[in-house]
Amino acid sequence: PITKERLFKMLQTCKDDVKGVRDRALLLIGFASALRRSALVALDCSHVEFVPEGLILNIVRSKTDQQGAGRRIGIPYARGEHCPVGSLKSYLEQGRIDKGPVFRSLGDGGLGNDRLADHGAAFIIKPRAKLADFDPAMFSGHSLRAGFATSAAQAGAEVWSIMHQTGHCSETTLRRYIRE
Repeated sequence: PITKERLFKMLQTCKDDVKGVRDRALLLIGFASALRRSALVALDCSHVEFVPEGLILNIVRSKTDQQGAGRRIGIPYARGEHCPVGSLKSYLEQGRIDKGPVFRSLGDGGLGNDRLADHGAAFIIKPRAKLADFDPAMFSGHSLRAGFATSAAQAGAEVWSIMHQTGHCSETTLRRYIRE
């Protein structure tokens, strides 16, 4: 799992260029939302609602919601440089993104218009892990989700609270995400 401590070390590898700003936003939003990688890269601008307390992600469909009932995930502002809300705002402003996919692939000289592929999250996580002196083979696109669950449990969060953020319906399934 990409625990909070590992996440912070990986964030130090992100420069202020468009790639670094995108990667920072993806890592922070991926961790704070505890979304599956497929739901993370499926986010469109219309799914993001900035509110005074932070932001709300409207998840229209997921692996466990094939009927598309949807759910809303709140992400509050955080103090300091590791704020997922501020990071996403910066990325959207710098990339001049106001419609279509949130997380985009890189094109010639900057962001493209195409959605980051499902496996694209891993292509961001693994190089960032390597730059942070971690073994990239130990991480995947799912590591942010497992990292949130693990970090929340280590911080003493109640299981129901973790399940609310991750969207797990089963405590047994959630416990598989909480790693030593």
